Amino acid sequence: MTENLNVCVMLGGPSCERDVSLKSGAAVVEALRYLGHRVIELDPVDGKFQLSSAVDVVFLALHGAFGEDGTVQKELDELGVPYTGCSAEVSRLAFNKIHTKRMCEKHGLITAKDQIIKDADAGIPIGLSLPLVLKPTMQGSSIGLEFVETATTWSNSLYKTMEFGGPVLVEEKIVGREITVGILGGESLPLVEIIPKEGGYDYTNKYTSGATDYICPAQFTESETRRIKSAAERSLMALGGGNCARVDFIVREDGEPVLLEVNTLPGMTSTSLLPRAAQEAGLNFNELCQRLVDLALEPVKQLAQTEPI
Repeated sequence: MTENLNVCVMLGGPSCERDVSLKSGAAVVEALRYLGHRVIELDPVDGKFQLSSAVDVVFLALHGAFGEDGTVQKELDELGVPYTGCSAEVSRLAFNKIHTKRMCEKHGLITAKDQIIKDADAGIPIGLSLPLVLKPTMQGSSIGLEFVETATTWSNSLYKTMEFGGPVLVEEKIVGREITVGILGGESLPLVEIIPKEGGYDYTNKYTSGATDYICPAQFTESETRRIKSAAERSLMALGGGNCARVDFIVREDGEPVLLEVNTLPGMTSTSLLPRAAQEAGLNFNELCQRLVDLALEPVKQLAQTEPI
């Protein structure tokens, strides 16, 4: 553990996920201060920021556009400041659901049959069968997610999703168990199963207390667990790899994990799914925050060790 660091926690930001990010950031700030670090809170509410030269590392507790799409990572790279999470390029790729699908498919990962729609007046795509799932190409936290069970709800659902920016990714709904896999330092954490009490795992069910049950570790055989973890690790590697991510799947009845998306800055409240999985693996929330800081600083330490005296 590296002690007494100057850590800047970036939280809030300009995206639709600002409120969630503020909660993540507050939890991280509390943990890092408890660990003895000197913590600065920085809210780039307008997408702009100035960083003190004294900052040793930035802990990214941002979610959504600017925070997860590679923008802030690229700026921090230019400043030469280490940060938690994935690189700018991996973040950029993962934030775009279409790019994620196509790159992961090239590496043998299974995804739902899909089409891309750019017109809010478009009809149900030929070749796709109901029920369907509509997703904004670049949003997180299930924002703009719509489930279309019947043709009569298609137009309204498409309009709602388009409000969050096009194009829209339309996928056939996969029947199975919803599973999320946290990845920390290249290794998968225990699986978490997500069971909404009503409907799908949309924004309301994700953030309404008691609306969803979570089981960790998810109950699979050892071979099934290995298969799902392997798919998660391969998904992140297909995008270029990284120190931390959360990969979401629907696991079909035949045991095949179908990739939904890769999240490069998972929620970091004490009840979020990455901390829940880490807890099952033996890392409490404070230890998880420290581990993420250590991972961010590893390349810096390695460079210092290789530089000539």
